[in-house]
Amino acid sequence: MAFREIVFSAVVGLLLVAFGGGAAAAEPPLKLEPVAAPPEAANLRPLFNGKDLRGWDGDPRLWSVRDGVIHGETTAEQPTKGNTFLIFKGPDREAQLSSVFRNFELRLSFRCNATNNSGIQYRSERLKNASNDWVVAGYQHEVRNEKDFPNVSAFIYDEKGKGGRLCNIGERVVRTASGEKRVTGILIEEPAFQKLFKLDDWNDVVISAVGNHVRHFLNGWQVIDFTDNDPTTARTAGVIALQLHGGKPMWAEFRDIRIKELP
Repeated sequence: MAFREIVFSAVVGLLLVAFGGGAAAAEPPLKLEPVAAPPEAANLRPLFNGKDLRGWDGDPRLWSVRDGVIHGETTAEQPTKGNTFLIFKGPDREAQLSSVFRNFELRLSFRCNATNNSGIQYRSERLKNASNDWVVAGYQHEVRNEKDFPNVSAFIYDEKGKGGRLCNIGERVVRTASGEKRVTGILIEEPAFQKLFKLDDWNDVVISAVGNHVRHFLNGWQVIDFTDNDPTTARTAGVIALQLHGGKPMWAEFRDIRIKELP
């Protein structure tokens, strides 16, 4: 090739790169077909008796049972120092039933106000020497009374960890061993979520955790799909807990908490 042609080819190549023509644009994640929640299995184990907080441990100033549901509330007069949790510890010592869960399908319903956020912890560990006596770290199913992305219910947050929002609402995500987040599909978009979520009302949750694969379902439909291959964030087993967030006064309620342990 002549020198003049070489120079011309090089200039054209640089221009293509500079104006984005040298490489194909990244394709958006694949939009997935809606996935319905699995039918409820028989003989789920109840974690809440609907009468009192037997089997749960939390700040007695903030947690109670009202009208058959768990009620957590902070006020200006009764605040919490940092995030605080109602932790399932298990009432059935005589039956030797565990309070640490590995693979499972957890079902419950929640509602809360919009002044602050709450959460459902799972595969979590209880921390010592924390801001209060009821603090955990681990996977959190976000709980909010909001409908506008991205600050809505059901994304996965790494409570007290370094991963932040591990899987945002609607995403199918694979987190690699090196901590890279790869979004491989979209399960639900904002308009559909806004129709699905029940503002100021009860919302039904299913959390499926098997191995390193976690799925969240909201009101009958899958809203996140998360595979965690990162040893710095992956959680394989732990306790279940319910959150009251530090900061602005808030309330959150939970009912019909039940679980099916899986192989």
